Amino acid sequence: MISDLRRGDSIHAVARRYGVARSTVRYWSRRAGVDRLDRVDWSDGVRGPRRPANKTSSPVEDRVLHLRRELKETSALGEFGAAAIRSELERHGVESLPSLRTIGRILERRGALDGRKRIRRSPPPRGWYLPEAAAGRAELDSLDIIEGLVIQGGCDVEVLTATSLHGGLVAAWVRCGITAKIAVNALQEHWRRFGLPAYAQFDNDTVFQGAHQHPDSIGRVSRLCLALGVIPVFTPPQETGFQAAIENFNGRWQAKVWTRFTHASRQALQAQSAKFITAGRRRAAARIEQAPQRQPFPEDWKLNLQKPPQGCVIFLRRTSEKGEATVLGHAFPVDPHWAHRLVRAEVDLTNTCIRFHALRRRDPTCQPLLKEIPYEFPQRKFYE
Repeated sequence: MISDLRRGDSIHAVARRYGVARSTVRYWSRRAGVDRLDRVDWSDGVRGPRRPANKTSSPVEDRVLHLRRELKETSALGEFGAAAIRSELERHGVESLPSLRTIGRILERRGALDGRKRIRRSPPPRGWYLPEAAAGRAELDSLDIIEGLVIQGGCDVEVLTATSLHGGLVAAWVRCGITAKIAVNALQEHWRRFGLPAYAQFDNDTVFQGAHQHPDSIGRVSRLCLALGVIPVFTPPQETGFQAAIENFNGRWQAKVWTRFTHASRQALQAQSAKFITAGRRRAAARIEQAPQRQPFPEDWKLNLQKPPQGCVIFLRRTSEKGEATVLGHAFPVDPHWAHRLVRAEVDLTNTCIRFHALRRRDPTCQPLLKEIPYEFPQRKFYE
């Protein structure tokens, strides 16, 4: 535009040629002046005055910083944030007090904040609390129960669900109510078909763990696992994260099976669930194939609940304020310096002892042995 003007074209002709207003041509003509075009600053300038009308003056900013330093050193309460600074300015009778947000922006702009920021660390690997599972050398099956489902007409149903940690091998059993006997039969059916994992993980429901009112109680499901050489793992009560895989699957099952369709009966719900499970296994076929190898289910095997349990049961627990961990109805002193911390309690029924290992999400590979305590499981009849 400016070149055309300097060649003698009129402002009206240039504006029409470039499709802009004549005021725009005049503006850039004044910006260019008589300078060479390659020396003109063509960048857009900031609209408005150079100094905003509401900008806090430098003396006020300096006073805010001075008060912060003074309060940090002399305040009886030890408070030197924006609220304390504003109260001090008000006490000194300063007119036109800056707001709390303005004081905060002053401190941030002048680099007077402490700079404390949350450190985001990468999550620990899947199954980090079990070294073999975390390393990908052992498979873990997580099981849970979906409760509170009612089919129209008053038919209550519960769903026993399962998924594997590495392979994503899923399963679901729809029943009127899930009992320990039903869980044992379902696990035998599942493991006969797909093989035995190294670990089976549960929450602390009595269906899985056994009765809570009596100490030294190992339930039917745990005895099944021990008899097959599978290590039962019980997650800490009221702790998030450990059951994330099975809870995620429970959410998908309820969204894609339960709420998606109207089910006339429990059998219809089971049929729809079977379609969902089959499709899920087909999609995860490659992942299942690459998962840690499962052991074959023993042939001609039968569960004997009266046989004294042997093997290892793992309880993930959080210690008390005294550093004690409650396992099998007993409070064991672990370490007074490891209070309110996670531990892995390995109840070794074969060697009659309990080993407590320290667990830290921040350092999942470091799991030192805190204490080993003698423990002998009482031999008594199991009431079937």
